[in-house]
Amino acid sequence: MLRLSADAYKRMIGHCYDGLPLEACGLLAGHADSGKAEVFYPCRNEAASAKLYRIGIDWMKAERDADERGIEIIGIVHSHTHTDPYPSPTDIENAQAAPTMHYVIVSLRDTAPMARSFRITDGTVTEEFLTVEGR
Repeated sequence: MLRLSADAYKRMIGHCYDGLPLEACGLLAGHADSGKAEVFYPCRNEAASAKLYRIGIDWMKAERDADERGIEIIGIVHSHTHTDPYPSPTDIENAQAAPTMHYVIVSLRDTAPMARSFRITDGTVTEEFLTVEGR
């Protein structure tokens, strides 16, 4: 289960809309043991693509800030601009580099955004419950 603070959720959704027409991406930081993400770090999509995302130096900046706050990076976020919020084959392949992360995908295909969270381990995709606290 992944629990997002209301502030992290609002910032995440806003960043995804700001990224249009490209995929947007970012990181979630919080406490791995509780699965609670308190902070969303917007990142630049270095792939500059509507179909792919790549987080570069922004990851290091987020790590540094999270360390100062006493939290850790626990999730990776990206948007799908025209498809369901489900990991693509590329998403699944890329998840091998960080198998302990929560993977949140925000679909902007419909009128209202839809966010779903997944764990991806050894190519196996498992959806997890996603909740927003304090809304």
